[in-house]
Amino acid sequence: MKGDALKGHLDLLILSVLADSPAHGYAIIDELRTRSDAVIDVPEGTLYPALHRLEKAGLITATWSEVNGRRRKSYRLTPDGTGQLADERRAWSSFTTAVAAITGARQ
Repeated sequence: MKGDALKGHLDLLILSVLADSPAHGYAIIDELRTRSDAVIDVPEGTLYPALHRLEKAGLITATWSEVNGRRRKSYRLTPDGTGQLADERRAWSSFTTAVAAITGARQ
């Protein structure tokens, strides 16, 4: 999927993955790819700035751990992140319903 198509929706996608369980960056990328049947393939250079922005906004929090001798930063939703995800899901549903009505596509 072209990067432009993700603009404005990346937060929703990241928060949705993290709602299921905490994950490190590569696992988030892999989960997005898996859930979308490889349609969505977010590059690291796009994901990590988004993760830092979400962390700065208080929507996710990060913890460091060591796995096989390597440090790994894992992310999880905060209570504010859970609320933001609910808001973004409602907005997405409204948007897709409106687009389907305009284009004649069925949901």
